Amino acid sequence: MTRTGTVCPAGPGGAPLDTERATLDKAATENFPVAPFFLPRAWRDDLMAVYGYARLVDDIGDGDLAPDGADAELLGVAPGRAADRTALLDAFEADLRRVFDAVPHHPLLRRLQPTVRRRGLPPGPFLGLIAANRQDQVVSRYETYDDLLAYCELSANPVGRLVLGVTGTSTPERIRRSDAVCTALQIVEHLQDVTEDLGRDRVYLPAEDMERFHVDEADLAAPHAGASVRALVAFQAQRARELLEEGAPLVGSVHGRVKLLLAGFVAGGRAALGAIAAAEYDVLPGPPRPGKARLLREAGTTLRGEG
Repeated sequence: MTRTGTVCPAGPGGAPLDTERATLDKAATENFPVAPFFLPRAWRDDLMAVYGYARLVDDIGDGDLAPDGADAELLGVAPGRAADRTALLDAFEADLRRVFDAVPHHPLLRRLQPTVRRRGLPPGPFLGLIAANRQDQVVSRYETYDDLLAYCELSANPVGRLVLGVTGTSTPERIRRSDAVCTALQIVEHLQDVTEDLGRDRVYLPAEDMERFHVDEADLAAPHAGASVRALVAFQAQRARELLEEGAPLVGSVHGRVKLLLAGFVAGGRAALGAIAAAEYDVLPGPPRPGKARLLREAGTTLRGEG
């Protein structure tokens, strides 16, 4: 897909920094198509603008920004505070608010502004994603499944709501179905990334379930999953599968190209769950990823309403 890269100001070393392109290039690693080729160009551009926003918020919250501080400079954060994630999130929220009434500073937010105006997108979902990343700075463990669902309400569900807004298909029932799909996709991602998350001192497996399956954090740090960890992952995968099936009727409620887009989200989740099952729920060596053949099979099944 063609992207419009914006070259940011030079960092301390003097080299131009394309933070917009670096952020958007991460789209290829997702379990679902972010803005597939079959969509109208205007939709693709708007979906990539939304994706770029969501990706950058996550990068700030995860501490994944380049150490030269180009994004911090764009957001007006002093060099001495560039490593302060909360300060960056605060500055990013201030710049987000400019999207709705002024001219934002960051190129990804300048890219987002025409989308917000064209599609009439409200600030709520965008603010929810920032709130999720603020929560990540102070909460690294979740006691119950309900606690995890509340986190997904902030970290995942806003993306689906924005997709419905961009495509002009938002209704209360579709939002409900979309929330189920997005929460399922978030849980699947947590299962794929157990090792990576633990490396960041985060565990998204509910503590009450870890206790139920006799799993402790030392078990999650092993090179391979033992029987207890596999049973826990299978249990969480089944929860994600049930949420996906609850949300799957969303696909049949729309028509045309948007139906293909939403089928891609559901199929991506199903295919990822299939890859986790094929790995016999041993997610510790690295994220089990589905191949293209599995993705295509799941997309066909989803479109036919057979799954």
